[in-house]
Amino acid sequence: MSSSASSPSGPSVLWFRRDLRLGDNPALAHAAEDGRDVLALFVLDDHLLGPSGAARRDVLFRSLTALDDQLGGRLMVVKGDPVAAVPAVAKAVGADAVHVSEDYGPYGRRRDDAVAEKVDLVRTGSPYAVSPGRIVKDDGEGFKVFTPFYRRWQDHGWRGPADTSASSASWIDPDDVSGGRKRVTIPTENTHADVEAGEKAALSSWADFRDDRASGYDDERDRPDKDSTSRMSVHLKYGTIHPRTMLADLASLKNDGSEAYRRELCFRDFYADILFRRPDSARENYDKRFDAIELDSGPHADELFQAWCDGKTGFPIVDAGMRQLVSENWMHNRVRMIVASFLVKDLHLPWWRGARFFLQHLMDGDIASNQHGWQWTAGTGTDASPYFRVFNPTTQGEKFDPNGDYVRRWVPELRGVDGKAVHALKNDRPEEYPEPIVDHKHEREEALRRFGALKS
Repeated sequence: MSSSASSPSGPSVLWFRRDLRLGDNPALAHAAEDGRDVLALFVLDDHLLGPSGAARRDVLFRSLTALDDQLGGRLMVVKGDPVAAVPAVAKAVGADAVHVSEDYGPYGRRRDDAVAEKVDLVRTGSPYAVSPGRIVKDDGEGFKVFTPFYRRWQDHGWRGPADTSASSASWIDPDDVSGGRKRVTIPTENTHADVEAGEKAALSSWADFRDDRASGYDDERDRPDKDSTSRMSVHLKYGTIHPRTMLADLASLKNDGSEAYRRELCFRDFYADILFRRPDSARENYDKRFDAIELDSGPHADELFQAWCDGKTGFPIVDAGMRQLVSENWMHNRVRMIVASFLVKDLHLPWWRGARFFLQHLMDGDIASNQHGWQWTAGTGTDASPYFRVFNPTTQGEKFDPNGDYVRRWVPELRGVDGKAVHALKNDRPEEYPEPIVDHKHEREEALRRFGALKS
């Protein structure tokens, strides 16, 4: 069916997905147009819940609970395949149309196209400042390099925040809807009850960062030992805040920190655009030349991978990052690059093994940003860090954790080692802390050999 505007004669359904908020929600404004009654709907879809780790499900469920509270308990949550569930709910409520914020991911596009064959699906807005596919070169093709994309993205601009709230619609009580799908209780995981979720929490976290830390972001964002990042990625993941809201605030700050943060929001749009144009890059090398590179496998490779997962590589900054990931279900971005480089270029393992482990554990796990961040480090992606750039984990630790505080926080075996000596551990390696599982200098040379063989 078409995605044209529907008649105001009947109610509409607002199907929430990655937009779990009522403020700055263009799809809500469209759904409530002409005073139509609106049924708020969320579908628990096993295609998405199954691959998600417990931490991501926990944030999702608590974000849904917060949204339901905002709606006065009038969020209809059903379980099943959206292709069947959404049309059934629309029919039960007598809706003329189902309104959504458009999904540009590979699975989301297939799902929405299938739903649109059964019901009038009206797609308004997206989770991005500029929707994938809109930023193009002069020849109409998409960008493969970030910097020119960023310039064109800024020139293109974006809409201001939409003026919406809970009072923008007259909400239908799900208990008054007969037939369709059975309303279910929002599940719980309770893995990180201390991490606040929902729109109110997102706006509060953003205000704290904007007012207290944004100005210093450019100087301190690479320091994992400091609380200098925004940690807004988890809120952007489920759309409890829209990047438009953040960009509107950044425009008024006008400092190096706000500019650096704007670039990070653009990176999110850039990777979504790349995935939209090349959905295969979620699982495969963007640069197909790297399909031929030599990778390690077998029992020994599996042992090395497990040591990496467990944070027992004998390289302190790597181990600190991996332990933070498993404990907090989050990791500082600089450390994400360090541990990714170690897996791919010191252990010679495929990037997708690490990317999959990240998605299992990260509460902010986003397939576009995660997969293409990994490909950037591996050298296999668009605008990639050259394959011959191999992070030295010791010097990276000394540079970005200069006092060793981050390492000592996450690797208790090393809390007796003072200062930045915690990174080198020449003659003061505690007995309980493992020896390095590889020789970095040797493995760097091996990585360069493999890259050279690929080039030739």
